[in-house]
Amino acid sequence: MRLSVDHRTIYRFSAPQARLTQLLRLIPEDTHDQSVTGWNLHVDCDARMRHGRDGFGNRVTMLYVAGPISDIEIAVSGEVLTHPSNGIVHGAQEPLPPALFLRDTPLTRADAEIHAFAADIAETDPVARLHALNIAIKRRFALDHGRPIAGRTAIEAFAEGSVSSRDMAQVFIAAARTLGVAARYVSGYSPVCQAEADGRPAPHGWAEAYVDRLGWVAFDPSTGLSADTAYVRVAVALDSAGAAPVAGSRLGEGEETLDVDLHVGRNGQ
Repeated sequence: MRLSVDHRTIYRFSAPQARLTQLLRLIPEDTHDQSVTGWNLHVDCDARMRHGRDGFGNRVTMLYVAGPISDIEIAVSGEVLTHPSNGIVHGAQEPLPPALFLRDTPLTRADAEIHAFAADIAETDPVARLHALNIAIKRRFALDHGRPIAGRTAIEAFAEGSVSSRDMAQVFIAAARTLGVAARYVSGYSPVCQAEADGRPAPHGWAEAYVDRLGWVAFDPSTGLSADTAYVRVAVALDSAGAAPVAGSRLGEGEETLDVDLHVGRNGQ
C-alpha cells in the first residue's frame, strides 16, 4: 500500500521566546516492511538542524532556533510504500536486546488491577495470548477521539472508560510485561484511527511485543488487530514519551499553544 503523509505542528507563544530546542522523531525508517519513497522536513524559520539516532535506533533531528521567536511551524510530508508482514517487524534498527523492553517506566507501570486483567487471559500459546490481550483491551475501553491527555499513565487510563489509542497501547505494554513479555511503544501514522471529530487522522500510537522465533510483532488495541500495511512506523521506545514525535524545551516567558494538522492518505488519496 502507498501511504501519503502531510503533518504540520504549529507552536504559538504569547511572548517571544529567547531560544527553542526541539527533539524531532518525524522521519520513518526503511525496513523490509516499509520503503520511504520520499520524505521532507521543513521549518518555517531560520534554524539549525542536526540529524542522528537515539539509543533506540530511531532517526532523530535536533532543532535549534535562536529568538526572538513568536511562532514556529514544523512540517513533514512524503510517501511510504508498505508491504504485507502479518504484523511481524522485519529489518528494523535493533541496537538493544529485547529484554530491555521488560523495564517499567512511570507511564507503563502496572498495578494490581492490570496484573489481574492480564492474568485472566486464558490462552497459553504466546501469540494467541497476546492477540487475546489486544482484543480484551479493545473491548474494555471506548476510544476517545480527542487529543490524548498529556502524561496519563497506564494505571490512570485503566481506571477510565474512554481513552486514547496512546493510552490503550500503554495499557497493553504494562499488561504484557506482567506476563513476562517484552513490549514497547510505537509512534507513527495510520489512516485507520480517525482521531479527530472532523475525520482527520492524528499521529497514532500502538505497541509491539517480542515473541520467540518470530521477533517483534505489532498490536494495535485501538482496533484489536495487528498493525498492517495501513501503518507507517516511525519511532519506538519504552513508553509514549520516549517515542513522542516532538519534544523539547524553550527559554522565555508566556504560554504556548499547539495546533496539529495531519492528513494520511492511502494510495496517494
